Amino acid sequence: MVLSCFYCGQEWTLLSGQFSEDMIPTVGFNMRKITKGNVTIKVWDIGGQPRFRSMWERYCRGVNAIVYMVDAADPEKIEASRNELHNLLDKPQLAGIPVLVLGNKRDLPHAYDENGLIDRMNLSAIQDREICCYSISCKEKDNIDITLQWLIAHSKSGVR
Repeated sequence: MVLSCFYCGQEWTLLSGQFSEDMIPTVGFNMRKITKGNVTIKVWDIGGQPRFRSMWERYCRGVNAIVYMVDAADPEKIEASRNELHNLLDKPQLAGIPVLVLGNKRDLPHAYDENGLIDRMNLSAIQDREICCYSISCKEKDNIDITLQWLIAHSKSGVR
């Protein structure tokens, strides 16, 4: 499950393998499969516009992991993203599902690194599940492999 409140490139990161300056944000949802070695992962990319956020919980039930992407170079968006993430993870149906927080746009000046994201997103307050945070750049394809490795490690049964 790939989620984001704002336009920060989550579709590219895990689904298309290509970066485009004129990407169109996800409206509604997309589903794609990623195969790495002998593991195939089904990835749902849910739109982040306010009208779709109410659907996040429904699509997150029963998934192996939640990938939550934020724009690491925009402090205002990080604050709103933090609130949405914590609201989502407060849902009892999602208890225990591991979360990978990705701070995209690390190639931009003043983008937060992992420690800055952990602090700004208040990730240390999340105690009921495994949580991991990486700083990535979709544009530079930086840390994308480690993201896929984390997903593979948290994929209990391949395609779900």
